[in-house]
Amino acid sequence: MRKTKFCISLSFILILLFSFDSCISIKTTGSGKVPPGQVKKITGSQSAKPYAPGQNK
Repeated sequence: MRKTKFCISLSFILILLFSFDSCISIKTTGSGKVPPGQVKKITGSQSAKPYAPGQNK
């Protein structure tokens, strides 16, 4: 009885873990490039300027 409850609980936890595993994803456009603002969010940077190709001084 205890073993079956343990197996059911363990399988439920594993199902939850695998279902939440795919919740966080970064989708790219057809060209495969991520916009500078999104890269800024991902890296936690203060500015998107280093990631924008046309913003070189």
